[in-house]
Amino acid sequence: MGEFLAAHGTTLIVVVLVIVLLAIIASGYVKAPPDKAFIISGIGKKARVVIGKASIKIPFLERLDKLDLGLMPVDVKTAYAVPTADYINISVDGVVNIKVSLSHDGIQLAQQNFLNKDRNYIVSVAREVLEGNMREIVGTMELREMVSNRQKFADKVKENAAPDLANMGLDIVSFNVQNFTDSQGVIDNLGIDNISKIQKDASIARANADRDVAVARAEANKQANDAKVAAELEIAMKNNDLAIKQAELKKASDIKKAEADAAYKIQEENQRKEIEITTANANIARQEKEVELETQKIAIQERRLDADVKKQAEANKFVEQQKADAFLYSKQRTVEAKKYEDIQHAEAELAVRQREAEAALYAAEQEAKAAMARAEAAKYAAEQEAEGIRAKGLAEAEAVRAKALAEAEGLDKKAEAMQKMQEAAILQMYFEKLPEIARAVAGPLSGVDSITMYGEGNAAKLVGDITNSTTQISSGLLEGMGISLKDLVGGLVTGRAIGAGIASSAPAGAAADSAAADPSIDVSDHAQE
Repeated sequence: MGEFLAAHGTTLIVVVLVIVLLAIIASGYVKAPPDKAFIISGIGKKARVVIGKASIKIPFLERLDKLDLGLMPVDVKTAYAVPTADYINISVDGVVNIKVSLSHDGIQLAQQNFLNKDRNYIVSVAREVLEGNMREIVGTMELREMVSNRQKFADKVKENAAPDLANMGLDIVSFNVQNFTDSQGVIDNLGIDNISKIQKDASIARANADRDVAVARAEANKQANDAKVAAELEIAMKNNDLAIKQAELKKASDIKKAEADAAYKIQEENQRKEIEITTANANIARQEKEVELETQKIAIQERRLDADVKKQAEANKFVEQQKADAFLYSKQRTVEAKKYEDIQHAEAELAVRQREAEAALYAAEQEAKAAMARAEAAKYAAEQEAEGIRAKGLAEAEAVRAKALAEAEGLDKKAEAMQKMQEAAILQMYFEKLPEIARAVAGPLSGVDSITMYGEGNAAKLVGDITNSTTQISSGLLEGMGISLKDLVGGLVTGRAIGAGIASSAPAGAAADSAAADPSIDVSDHAQE
């Protein structure tokens, strides 16, 4: 058994390895259909692209991704109305078929953009690109050109969008315009113009044909009538010639008979008269019939002409009615377009006015807020200023009050002192004001630049006058107060002397007289001494 295993162990291992290798290869076997691209990547710098054939993917080392190569229809519509080159808003509906490009660069770009993506994603991306290019082309063409030449519009869109889609790895297979629509009926009006023109041409052609038919019929009737009248006239002339010849033959026969038989002549004459009358009546009747026949023919021809004229008039009337209806419809469309334009313009102006009103309202609100803030600041400043004024007023009032109290207290003290001093206080006040009186008296002389005096004693006289003026003013002041300066000074000096215990050898009156005579003496100083 050991020898068997030793002999066949290597073979068994080889078989197992081969089986495992085959299983691995079988698990990595892939086969791509024609409408899909299998992208095998993982080993090597570039991925392998497999389309419509088989290949091997190494398990665990390579990965497999799929890319749809089938035809993808894209329904392209403008999301909103787009203005054309002649400023008419229209909507465009088209169908585009796209697919992934089979070129090497296209496959590479498609791998980068749409690998493992479903068709809906690819269609949505392509739709955005196509709609943008379609709106761009609409803005470069006029409406009449687009409607009349859809293939040109489709070619322009395809040419404009192809580079953008090629950058994604996509190709445009076909582009078909389904419909052009507008909300203002401009396209319908273009058709109405052509319809009116066709109807006009048809009406004119019909009227011309009817006119030619009527002319030909009238010409034929005229020729037939002329031929008939000529034939009847020739018949009448032949008949007339025949009658004449018959009358001549009859006359000759009658003459011969009259010559043969006179009696028979009268009878023959009567018979001839009857024959002539009858013939004339017959001719008259025949001519009346002919006239009646011609009258009927003329009436029939007139009725036919009237019918032709009426038909022509009705045709002209129909043409004019069509023209009037087309003109009325055009006017109505123009009025409706103008009305719509006026409404749009009014709405735009209303929107602008609303925006301006809102801006003005916002500015007014901001201004009101700013004014309120300024008012609050002014109010606060006024309150602070009023508080300061109030404090200042209180302080000034307090100062005035304190000053008044101090002055009142000073006056009280002064009154009390004066009460105590009595005459001494009065005298002190008098002597305090005496220099001011002297200055007031001498004040006029201060404005004099120079004084020239002549003679003797003038200077002494001038000094004496000033002194007397001062004395008169002070004496008048004291007299007005009811005070005698002499008695006041004498009493004050005597009282001071008695109070001090000093015996004066001089009488009090003499001291008072000397003080009154010399105002320069400071009585208060003596009193203090």
